[in-house]
Amino acid sequence: MYRAPSANAGPEVLIVGAGFGGIGAAIELRRHGIEQVTILEKAPDLGGTWFYNSYPGAACDVPSHLYSYSYAQRRNWSRLCSPQAEIHAYLHEVARTHDVERLVHTGVEVGACTWDEERCRWSVHSTDGTTYEADALIIATGQLDQPAVPSIAGAESFAGHSFHSAAWDHSYPLAGKRVGVIGTGASAVQFVPEIAPSVAQLTVFQRTGNWFLPRHNRRYNPLLKRAFERVPGLQALRRRFVFEYAESLTLAIRHPETIGRVGAARSERFMRSQLKDPHTRARAWPDYTFGCKRILFSSHYLPALERANVELVTDAIERFTPAGIHTAASSAPGDGREHELDCVIWATGFKTTDFMFPMRVGGREGVDLHEHWSGGAHAHLGMCVPGFPNMFLMYGPNTNTSGGSIIVYLEAQASYIRQALQQLRSRGAAAIEVRAEVEAASDRELQARFAGTAWTRCDSWYRDEHGRIVTNWPGYMREYLQRTAQLDADDFRFSALEKPATVLSA
Repeated sequence: MYRAPSANAGPEVLIVGAGFGGIGAAIELRRHGIEQVTILEKAPDLGGTWFYNSYPGAACDVPSHLYSYSYAQRRNWSRLCSPQAEIHAYLHEVARTHDVERLVHTGVEVGACTWDEERCRWSVHSTDGTTYEADALIIATGQLDQPAVPSIAGAESFAGHSFHSAAWDHSYPLAGKRVGVIGTGASAVQFVPEIAPSVAQLTVFQRTGNWFLPRHNRRYNPLLKRAFERVPGLQALRRRFVFEYAESLTLAIRHPETIGRVGAARSERFMRSQLKDPHTRARAWPDYTFGCKRILFSSHYLPALERANVELVTDAIERFTPAGIHTAASSAPGDGREHELDCVIWATGFKTTDFMFPMRVGGREGVDLHEHWSGGAHAHLGMCVPGFPNMFLMYGPNTNTSGGSIIVYLEAQASYIRQALQQLRSRGAAAIEVRAEVEAASDRELQARFAGTAWTRCDSWYRDEHGRIVTNWPGYMREYLQRTAQLDADDFRFSALEKPATVLSA
């Protein structure tokens, strides 16, 4: 059994996940005197999604001046939206600078987390049999950590090569191959233009089209880079501009009949300018309200669809065959077409509504979190779940953003969690737990705010199998910052160690 070293520097904390959330939480805790922190990461390196997603063209679609920690502003980004390798290197730099890189235990996959009510401790069990213990648990696995591969008949019969975009097989040469891409979300939009020039034939299988806005992501010229580095206030001004622009996207999503129509008109003009061929345009065009699904930023994907060696297929996939993929005919039922392929790339996204599952999380009286969330995931401010003392989530239910930067949310969450642990220490308590009535009220208010917004007007990965929107925050970044700025101790119960059910203070 592994036990975090004891000290008088506050509660011992275990963090599961070493992406932006986990690293940011460790930095925040240590900056405020909570020293005993251990980070468990199943990958061989820190980075989270920026370690796994190394496909050609992988980059963030949020400008780097905002997609970065506010306290670690880098002034020499190579371009507006940085590529994967640069973001991954940035996270390493920040972790090293703040002395948390050494706290990461890589290659540790967590299978279960169990609350010990008598000792007010969490036991975290890895799949290799090791048990870790701490006073508090922060689950920072996020929403984009488990690749999703849909079940399609005959997939095991395909004789060619296949892999998911989040586990890109760099050893497999795509040049000269007949490649099929299943899915047209954010990842496909980035790698399709990168691989299209070198493959013999690229067949893109699309279920629904996307709304697009331009992304001009050329390298910064040396003069502008020097200005960011040397002109006082320019970096902060740039960050504020990006923040407000991102908030305007949320404004459009929240008001689809007014501001949303303006956004849709802008997107439509851009898309028409990109798609010259009317047949390709008709197939690629979205059939849902602007902002209901994720708005994509690219100035290269749509033109790639009009290359001579690229075909956009919108007929439904019926099954795999040894030679490729068989699609249904759009006009003649029972008839169809086989697309012969050498390689299939799954660009089908992630199990966004599964959160940390299949990891088992057991709270008070053995309550299983999966069962607790059987009607849909929910947590107070996306972080605190009643029945699970001293446990906090980062990038949990309803904390995703459709227009802004998740780093803004993660910083706010790290600060809020740190305040909770400081309350635990200052009160001499052993456990802190959000009140069930507080969490229920905040969830009702949150869900009610989706009414009338674009998010409710189609099916998307924001919803679970019940149709409940469980991933997105229904408002603006500034609202989340305001609501998490100061923890209200009255929202929580504090328990003593000797008698875990005893309330120390209301």
